[in-house]
Amino acid sequence: MPRTEPTGGAEALAVDAVTVELAGARLVHEISLEAAAGQVVGLVGPNGSGKSTLLRCVYRVLRPAGGAVRLDGDDLHALSARETARRVAALSQEHSAEFDFTVAEVVAMGRLPHRRGLGGPTDGDRLRCTEALRRVRAGHLADRGFLSLSGGEKQRVLIARALVQEPRLLVLDEPTNHLDIAHQLEVLALAREAGPTVLTALHDLNLAAGHCDRLYVLRAGRIVASGEPHAVLRPELLAEVFGVRATPVRHPATGALQLLFDRLP
Repeated sequence: MPRTEPTGGAEALAVDAVTVELAGARLVHEISLEAAAGQVVGLVGPNGSGKSTLLRCVYRVLRPAGGAVRLDGDDLHALSARETARRVAALSQEHSAEFDFTVAEVVAMGRLPHRRGLGGPTDGDRLRCTEALRRVRAGHLADRGFLSLSGGEKQRVLIARALVQEPRLLVLDEPTNHLDIAHQLEVLALAREAGPTVLTALHDLNLAAGHCDRLYVLRAGRIVASGEPHAVLRPELLAEVFGVRATPVRHPATGALQLLFDRLP
């Protein structure tokens, strides 16, 4: 079940009236949201609603045209790249590798922000990487070339790299893409167990309902609803925003909210 108590390695996130403009078009309109230390906060919304654009501002690929992103009160865009990398890890939808690094080498990149000078990986770094691969059930892939992996295997390796970075904030853009259902559940559980604050965009509303403490619903670059999943994922809102008929039910074992979907008549 979701927990909301602060975790020692987590920091509070505040997105304050962030606006994003690209090529003269405004894609995000003065969005404000909060994630308390240790919370898992989800962004949901139809394609093109601005979820990924907003996340890119949070992990500093884009600079907002207005507003600020703060982590424990510090403006993330005012921090050095090294300091940001020590506090924020991101898993984006787009990832590429020009060189065929081994899986072990890819995961070890997550330790770079913590190294001093030109020193190589320590024994502690190696142990962290081995453990992260074990946790995502990818230990057997350590010597494989990253480019030889399937989409789901690559996703698990990149999640391991984010975990060994030991961030205070973990930003995940559709982290369950390419994963089978067992690994989808494991990845979201691992993100919570790792301890950081988590901000994630999810398409699967049932995963969002079961794993997030709080949800923000986006449409056309604006927040149209926010709150705990059971209060946000109402049939009338889902019909308006997603264009589907939703029937809420309760999981027979956990009592968690689940949704059954049909096309609107």
